[in-house]
Amino acid sequence: MLTKEEIENLKAKLSRESVNVCFNRETEAAFTGKYWDNHLNGTYHCVVCGTALFSSETKFDSGTGWPSFFQPVSKECIKEEVDHSYGMARTEVECANCGVHLGHKFEDGPKPTGLRYCINSAALVHEKDMPE
Repeated sequence: MLTKEEIENLKAKLSRESVNVCFNRETEAAFTGKYWDNHLNGTYHCVVCGTALFSSETKFDSGTGWPSFFQPVSKECIKEEVDHSYGMARTEVECANCGVHLGHKFEDGPKPTGLRYCINSAALVHEKDMPE
């Protein structure tokens, strides 16, 4: 996990929306994020720590307006927590390395997993967009 000082330094480099999504557990508006309609090959990384999270090979159009994936690159890269916000029980998805909020997991995805990881674009960076 990152130290408090490291997190504050990273926050200063992020957009306001990324800070709100990742650290305040907000959700970006549907169909507004940078990657909801991205069809480029590659890997999606955590915008905060750079951990590889999802592959374009598992990305699909869920019709929801957020990037959706049927599985992460590994089970170890994400952490799942029960989220009881808004009067419902959902599965929150966090980066296992730095603990920031990424989005939620639902059980209405395509084969082979039947899962839909609904992830905020503001929590991701596509490898072609990675800072050097």
